[in-house]
Amino acid sequence: MKKTFCYLIALSLSALIFTACTEPATHTPEPSAPVAPADTPPAQPDTSAEETDPLATEIMIIGSSSLAPVITSIADDFRNEHVTWDSINPDFPSAPVAIHVTSGGSGQGIRSAIDGTTDFAMSTRELNDTERDEIPGHNRFLVGVDALTIAVNTENPLASLTDDLTVEQIVRIFSGEYATWQDFDPSLPDDEIVVIVRDAGGSAVEVFQDTIMGDEEVRIDAIQAPSMGALTERILENNNAIGYPTVGMANQNADNLVIFSIDGVAPSTENILDGSYFISRPMLLIAPGELDAVQQSFIDVVLGPKGQERFYEMGFVPVN
Repeated sequence: MKKTFCYLIALSLSALIFTACTEPATHTPEPSAPVAPADTPPAQPDTSAEETDPLATEIMIIGSSSLAPVITSIADDFRNEHVTWDSINPDFPSAPVAIHVTSGGSGQGIRSAIDGTTDFAMSTRELNDTERDEIPGHNRFLVGVDALTIAVNTENPLASLTDDLTVEQIVRIFSGEYATWQDFDPSLPDDEIVVIVRDAGGSAVEVFQDTIMGDEEVRIDAIQAPSMGALTERILENNNAIGYPTVGMANQNADNLVIFSIDGVAPSTENILDGSYFISRPMLLIAPGELDAVQQSFIDVVLGPKGQERFYEMGFVPVN
């Protein structure tokens, strides 16, 4: 009996030891990330670092050879005065002022505007309907007025005879009906008349055709000049030459040219502005779209007192 009792005690102790050794260890979970309250709005993207389109630091201007010299002169003054864009406005870039002016005719300037390869087209004619459709968002700036004159050099036979021509006489000269100066007047020498005109790239061709020639064509052997400067130079070089330099070019060479009135009306500033001298044309800067602040700053100068004074100084008619 005593032996049995001792056995039961031993068995009970063994069971307690076994239970203690086999009980699983307690695991303490790691703390989880805090959860935002249900009413917290979602985080918004940070837009403070977003950049707007940068302002251009170069302006490209292409087109009319008549307008190019005055725009070049204004651009040179603009660069010399400001040097860098931020001197005009502290919000502008600190880059050097760069304004590139290239002549090549109104047609080339307008094509460049259509292609989007220029910031401004220089033109001495209005856009036609097709061109307006191709530049639907363009902006047009009338910056001056120009006119075509009829001129010869001071040694030309016609210079000693008259300072006034009729439209009919001009048509006969430029069409070739008058082949020599003697055909114009028997008192003049029998020297061949040399007609100088602009090439097809210049708007002067259209202006002269519309306002003077009408249905008559300019003689086929007329010498075509690539610019108004070249046209004027050919008149100065040839005593038998006659052509239609712009009033700006004519005024710049007034000492060496005879500039004719037409039907008694001289190409004066007053007559050009009131329309009585009718061979006139607009001087335009055409932008293919909206201007940015840098481009607007240049247009403001062109149309302001300094720019308009330069048109006057160079023989053109200012609009302001």
